[in-house]
Amino acid sequence: MISPFEVIYEDNHLLVINKKSGIPSQSDLTGDLAVTDYAKSYLQKKYNKPGNVFCGLIHRLDRPVSGVMVLAKTSKALARMNEIFRSRKINKVYLAIADASPQLPSGKLVHWLVKNVKTNVARVYGREVKHSSRAELEYKLIATLEDKSLIEVQPLTGRGHQIRAQLAAMGCPIRGDVKYGSKVRETPGSICLHAYRLEFEHPVQRKPIVFTAPPPYENAAWKTFASLIEKLSAS
Repeated sequence: MISPFEVIYEDNHLLVINKKSGIPSQSDLTGDLAVTDYAKSYLQKKYNKPGNVFCGLIHRLDRPVSGVMVLAKTSKALARMNEIFRSRKINKVYLAIADASPQLPSGKLVHWLVKNVKTNVARVYGREVKHSSRAELEYKLIATLEDKSLIEVQPLTGRGHQIRAQLAAMGCPIRGDVKYGSKVRETPGSICLHAYRLEFEHPVQRKPIVFTAPPPYENAAWKTFASLIEKLSAS
């Protein structure tokens, strides 16, 4: 079995991980074990705690998405991190591999999204409509190789499925994301969207911290861009 995550950083307050794709962030109707379940088990074993341990979910990644996630080990850290995310005092960078290249090499996308709860799909509109939420992101084309494009994405809002829906609306569906129009399936249970970088102020130490995580290079599409992504890490 592939490990559900790799630990990037840990202190008394935070547990930062690189989540594998295919793992839900929290329990859902499938009953599958979630990141929080695995994290609690990890903490119990590491610190030899037979009872319940605290592990607070601060933010979520969609089940087929991989990358950096931050979990809280204390209630104080959870409350403060929730405020950091709520006030958007955090910088998020994602990497996506799309089936097509954007017409412009960089830009800002502004849409209004309406989430269909039954189908779990966000519908994209170019103007505000009833029950819609404004979604904004900035993107930059890193490279195009063969039939794939590597795109850096910075979401400016935190809407559900916004990167997946907005890139698809731009004509660049994320590779493997058949829900949003991709014609190519990659690794089962995953799409080529990765939470690559998180930057924020430590909730207790009050110092800036940055975390990055490599995408799953066992996936052939990610492996195609490995050298370019490593250069991004070094810059």
